Amino acid sequence: MLYYLFQYLHDLHVPGSGMFSFISFRAGMAFIFALLIATLIGRKIINYMQKKQIGETIRDMGLEGQLSKKGTPTMGGVIIIISILVPVLLFGILHNIYTVLMIVSTIWLGCIGFLDDYIKVFRKNKEGLQGRFKIVGQIGLGLIVGLTLYLSPQVVMRENVGVKYTGNDQEVVMYRNYDFKSTQTTIPFVKNHNFDYADVFSFLGENAQTWGWVLFVLVTIFIVTAVSNGSNMTDGLDGLATGSSAIIGVTLGILAYLSSNINYASYLNIMYIPDAGELVVFAAAFIGATVGFLWYNAFPAQVFMGDTGSLTLGGIIAVFAIIIHKELLIPILCGIFLVENLSVMIQVAHFKRTKRKYGEGRRIFKMAPLHHHFQKPGNSGIQALIQRPYQPIPESKIVIRFWMVGLMLAALTIITLKMR
Repeated sequence: MLYYLFQYLHDLHVPGSGMFSFISFRAGMAFIFALLIATLIGRKIINYMQKKQIGETIRDMGLEGQLSKKGTPTMGGVIIIISILVPVLLFGILHNIYTVLMIVSTIWLGCIGFLDDYIKVFRKNKEGLQGRFKIVGQIGLGLIVGLTLYLSPQVVMRENVGVKYTGNDQEVVMYRNYDFKSTQTTIPFVKNHNFDYADVFSFLGENAQTWGWVLFVLVTIFIVTAVSNGSNMTDGLDGLATGSSAIIGVTLGILAYLSSNINYASYLNIMYIPDAGELVVFAAAFIGATVGFLWYNAFPAQVFMGDTGSLTLGGIIAVFAIIIHKELLIPILCGIFLVENLSVMIQVAHFKRTKRKYGEGRRIFKMAPLHHHFQKPGNSGIQALIQRPYQPIPESKIVIRFWMVGLMLAALTIITLKMR
């Protein structure tokens, strides 16, 4: 909103009003505002939750310090959502289709997560919103995002079609001289090549592009569902999901900025996406909100984000990556989420298989998701294939080590662009 006001003032030649035309300035302001909102207003929201006794119900799973968290205010994801939306509405360009999609995604999954937490806290139903309704909501968002990217005339890109060499053997990336809609995306570790979903249907001739968009929408649905659930699985230790999401947010902001600047895109030999730079403002607000929330969510947590926050964070990350055509980098960038998801899937599948075979279920990990595995002592009567570490690791140390892995994965994600 402030962008339009200062654009008007700039047209009237008011000194200093031109600052709002710079993405870097608006991104910096969005980060500062998000950080301030999360830390200042967050305290008031936490106090209100404590007054209304909106606390977490804890099941005893034999984890050290677990029962001490009973009654900790939950649904703190509301703080994150407010801290993202307010700065974006103030400093973003609201007619930008990418900004609109990110706002819709934030609100959409925030509502699903809020409903789940509401049922748990106020209806005293520990199961929360039934899984099929969550899936329907995630599929709905995937459809909205995929179809919008397909139908909107604002969603275009400029393909990097080749490389030529100057006299001093310096590479110069050549781009098409026009923007067009495409189902292309970036493949890590592959030089001078973008993967086009339409290539899967090349045998269909003229209909290949149409079916390419169908596949793209299906991939979008899968990624939104998988990443939002992965974030939800990761939210089990104080600060783990929040800190991991902040690291991912920084990486996505860098990728959005590089993809929207034709000079940097040319240097990295990646596709150029006009107007995607506006996503940097959203990424800055996202980072400020998560870092600000970490003020209260770090060990020992004064508030939990609940599904209101975890589903929202995962959905934002998924949609952001899809918009900038970097969704195939998600397995690397969101490796923490991926491993957490896989640990649960492997544990459940192995338990069911062994129960059918031996009449008694057996485990791969001492406990799933994976972060809880490190909290359990080894050889303590738990029938698990992997017993190490034998001594439980303190929660704060597990979180910091997961953050370190997340930082390495974030660096690797950016490096893959140049390794191509």
